[in-house]
Amino acid sequence: MTAEQIRHARALLAQPENTIMSIAKLLGVSRTTLYKYVPELAAGRDSLVTGDAPAALPAPR
Repeated sequence: MTAEQIRHARALLAQPENTIMSIAKLLGVSRTTLYKYVPELAAGRDSLVTGDAPAALPAPR
């Protein structure tokens, strides 16, 4: 995923009406890929709004 796609995913995930599956489809990636590049999802969607999760991104392959 590009940095722009990651920013877009985070912005969409902050809106409760968007599902992880719908965002993955919109971006053309799998849910697994979304979880890989937005690691704060593992802590739950609320962490995206509060900013409690780590901001580190995995290295691109």
